[in-house]
This record gives sequence, structure tokens and C-alpha cells, in this order.
Amino acid sequence: MIIKSLTTRVIVILVGLLSVGIGTFTYLNLKREKSQLIAAARENTHLLLNTVERSIFKSMSIGDTQDVQTILEMVGQSHSKIARVRIFHPQGMVLKSSRPEEVGLPIPDADYQLFINNRIEGIFQTSDHGEVFGMIKPIYNDESCHICHGPNRRIIGILDVNYSLAETNRRIVEATRLFVVSTIAIMLFIVMAISLVMFRCVRQPLNCIIENMARVEQGDLSVRMQAERPDEIGRLVESFDSMVDKLDRAKQELEQYHFQQMERADRLASVGEMAAGIAHEIKNPLAGIAAAMSIIRQDFLDEDPRKEIISEVVEQVSRLDKTVNDLLFFGKPTLPEPTFADLNEILQKTLLFALQHRGGKNIERRLELAAELPLVFVDPKQVQQVFLNLILNAIQAMKEGGVLTVGSELVDAGEVCWVRTRIADTGPGIPDQIISKIFTPFFTTKAQGTGLGLAICQKLITQHGGTISVASSTGEGTVFTIDLPVPDDMPAESV
Repeated sequence: MIIKSLTTRVIVILVGLLSVGIGTFTYLNLKREKSQLIAAARENTHLLLNTVERSIFKSMSIGDTQDVQTILEMVGQSHSKIARVRIFHPQGMVLKSSRPEEVGLPIPDADYQLFINNRIEGIFQTSDHGEVFGMIKPIYNDESCHICHGPNRRIIGILDVNYSLAETNRRIVEATRLFVVSTIAIMLFIVMAISLVMFRCVRQPLNCIIENMARVEQGDLSVRMQAERPDEIGRLVESFDSMVDKLDRAKQELEQYHFQQMERADRLASVGEMAAGIAHEIKNPLAGIAAAMSIIRQDFLDEDPRKEIISEVVEQVSRLDKTVNDLLFFGKPTLPEPTFADLNEILQKTLLFALQHRGGKNIERRLELAAELPLVFVDPKQVQQVFLNLILNAIQAMKEGGVLTVGSELVDAGEVCWVRTRIADTGPGIPDQIISKIFTPFFTTKAQGTGLGLAICQKLITQHGGTISVASSTGEGTVFTIDLPVPDDMPAESV
């Protein structure tokens, strides 16, 4: 839609504001012009009224009523803007008039209402002259008038002048037409000027930027624009060029880094395959050595010092066998055999087994397991391996004793529900500089560790669609959190 265009909206808003402003200004000027024209008509009517009053004063003072009638007729004929001039009785009867046919007739209601309502002027419509400006002036019974009218009456007549507003209205119409035409012309000129400026200075540069951004979005980072203006559009173009330059450099660095990572991944894959092959070749001889040493150990008495040496050899062979198994598992992990399992039950069995470790005697155990947890679809052996690894790590971290907390809870994350397991210790914690590396294969801080335990844990949890995370503070302990998804199709016995 065209209304979605920024330039169009700006033009519409500006035109609307200008229309209101210019329209208000035009209305006020028309109102002022009309007021001035009405004021001029009022002044002319008042001047004519005084002139007529002075003209008929002498004739009225000597009682020459015929001369008064003649003067009114002459005034009505000599001034084209005078609709009529008359004198009417306070009772509403026309006594004298510039139009003799009105004499003796009732005064029109509009003129008489001015006298009745104690007003001296007003604007009203007439049947023959259209809109007129009427002004009246009472003729008072002075001493010179007592001869004809006696001393009893205070007002002997009312002088009434009707000034035609035809010319005034024509000038008002002309002024209105002039203002309207001028306003429309100004508005059209302003709209054209604003549209030209907006299209030339705003829309065209923005469209150019949009087209170039679309090219960048499609992957063409060779796009550049030259800032030729010192305004906001020019600064936007400069920012665009700077952004594309940084994107281009970042792309080159990323491609280089990706190439390096691919080379490293190829080398690691080769090393992994070689390590798995070597481990497989080592495993069988180790098993033979362990079996032979066990048989030889049986030939010695308990007090024979050689039996202790052979036991140490057997223990070292077992440690080598575990390292070989870790290498084999990490190089080619066993596929999980999932089934519906109760994590609380797995945690309890794993904790009971782990606390038989020689370092678990000084450890306080705390179980915070949520009741009625839903079953999860996992391989119980692999999950138990993860729990065992984490619990043993926690026990080893608390050499001087501490508190081992194992907890579980149900977490509702909206579309997916998770069974969350927490394994926390009160050991020395993990330093900030190495906490991000603990899941890296072969990274270890232990003298006899392989650095594969946590990497295998992460791989196993990831295979089950879950996540594993760690939070640690130096001197306050470490908390490992494992989230496993609750399947949508639960078995009937778990509901």
C-alpha cells in the first residue's frame, strides 16, 4: 500500500498540518475582512443618518412636512446604496419615506423590532433589496416642535435608514474567492515543493540504500556507496559502508577460522580414529596381563611383599583399562537403549553405590527429590553413568568433608516439560578461568584423569535430548544441572 511509504506519510502529515494552518489563517482573514466591510457599512449608514437628520431638521422645525418628504425622496434617489429612508410613528406607521407608496403603511417588522428592543442598528433581509443594514434614530420633541406636536409626547418619530449590503456582500464574496484560490494555489505549490524535496532528497537515497542492503543480504559484500551529502542521509551512507566493511572483514576472518577449524577437525578425527584403534589393540593385552597377574597373586602368601607389588600392578592395569574404555566410548559411543525410567530411583541407587567410595565417609548426604515425577525416556545405564561421574567428582572435590546435595524437580517451560536434576557440593569450586573448558575433551586438572569424564557426560545427555550446565563460585561449591525432556506419550502406569 502507498500509505506504507515513509515519504508519503511525511507528505500527508505536512500537507495536513499546512492545510489546518493556512485554512485557519484564511478563515481569520476572511472574518476580519467581513468585519471591516460591515464596519464601513455601519459608518456610511451612520453618516447618512446624520446627514438626513440635519437636512430635515429645519423643515421639521417650521412644520413644513412636504419639504421633509421631498428631501427624503431626493436622498433616496441620490444614493444608490440607500435602499430607503423613512420616518415612522412610534406606533409603527410610516409617516414619511423616500418611497411615497410606503406612506401610511405599517413599518416592516424588522425595522420596528429595532425600536421595540431599544436597538439602534441591525442586519436583516428585505424583499426588494436583499440584505440591508438598518439604523434608526429617535426624533425627540424639542421646544421648536411643541408648536405642531404639543409638549406631551417625548418621541414624535423615528428616522430609519436602510443601507443596502449588496456591494458589501459582493466584495466579501470576491475576497472569499480570492483567499480560497490563493490558499489552493499556495497549497498546491507547497505540496509540489515538499514532494519534490522528499522524493529527491529522501526517497531516492533511501531506495538506493534499500537496494544495496538487499544485495548485502544476498551475500554480496562488495557493495559500496559514496556519501556525497553532509546531512543525515550522508551519515547513514557512511555507516552503511562501514558496516559492510566490517561484515566483509568478519566474513573473511570467519572463513579463515572455519578453514582452520575444519583442518583441526580433520586432524582430530584422524587422531580419534588412531586412538580408538590403539585403545582397541591395547585392551586385549591388558586383559591378559590383568588375568595373569591375578593368577600369579594367588600363588603368594598374604605376608609375602611381592603380593602387594602384584596388587599394585593389577590396580594400575585396571586404571589403564578404564582409560582405554573411555577412549573407545568417546571415539565411538554406544547407542542408547531408551526406556521409561524413574530418575529418582536411578539417583538413589547411584548415590548409595557412590557413597561406598573411600572418600564418601566424611560426606553429609542430602536428598531433595520431588515426589511423583513423571517418567523420562532414557537409557538408565547411560544416565546412571552420568550421575555416578558427577557424584564421584563432587566427593573428590570435598576431600575434607562437606555436604552433597542431590535434588530433582519438574520444570514447566511452556511447550516442553523438563525433569531437572541438581548435584551440588560444598567444595572449593571451579575457578572462572577454567569453568568454560571443563566439557572440553582431554581437559583435566587431575593428576591421573583423562579429561573425558565430563565430555562423555555431555555427549550422553545431548543424545537424550537434554542439557547439562554448571554453576560455580570459588569457595562456595559447584552445582551441575541436568535437564531431561518429559515425553508427550507417557505410559499408562505413569499417569
